[in-house]
Amino acid sequence: MKTYTIDYQEGSTVCEGYVAYDDTKAGKRPGILLFPDWTGVGPYAHKRAAMLVEMGYAVFCADVYGKGIRPQFPACAEEMGKYLANRPLLKARAKAGLDQMRALPFVDAGKMIAIGYCFGGLTSLELARTGADVIGTVSFHGNLSTDNPADAKNIKGKVLVLHGANDPVVPEPEVSAFFKEMREAKVDWYFTAYGNAVHSFTQWHVPTGGAQAAYEERADKRSWVAMQDFFKELLG
Repeated sequence: MKTYTIDYQEGSTVCEGYVAYDDTKAGKRPGILLFPDWTGVGPYAHKRAAMLVEMGYAVFCADVYGKGIRPQFPACAEEMGKYLANRPLLKARAKAGLDQMRALPFVDAGKMIAIGYCFGGLTSLELARTGADVIGTVSFHGNLSTDNPADAKNIKGKVLVLHGANDPVVPEPEVSAFFKEMREAKVDWYFTAYGNAVHSFTQWHVPTGGAQAAYEERADKRSWVAMQDFFKELLG
């Protein structure tokens, strides 16, 4: 597996993405655009990228915050909040990441999929709402809110949401609003809720047993299988 960082721009902001792919294989392959959690591109995103490369994909971990901005808790909440309050900027950063992945010579531009974790899950959904040319979108325990539900009519690909059934960060009214949004836009969408799981259930570095956020091994493994099945459906 070959990995490297690459600088790219959104407007006047320099971003630093992370590329991972199998350089022993020739030709183009499906590209996975990975949006990290609220801490930005780091070890967790790198590990997930490696797991995806083992499955035969090229991965680009997009940088929403900008080069050198990698906040730790609790500063990450404030940094993420800037983008939650400015959805046009969030969408612009997401689209810049997609454009950079599309430009990679080993990525099949007709087979691009966006996935994201927590804040990254929200980012992947917001990218889909722009009408981006991704064939599928996967959100792992992501926020589901949007500033304009009518944008869902722009979604071109299929959508898979993997959710913790006990997640207090994404309360039931937000889930219900998302269902309504998808139905009214007639999106081809899937939603799986995992029992006994709260926010961040796939993130093994988060302690177990927390009321707000906690790692839940069963939900982590089951959701990874669900993602793989979704990819098989998308790619044939």
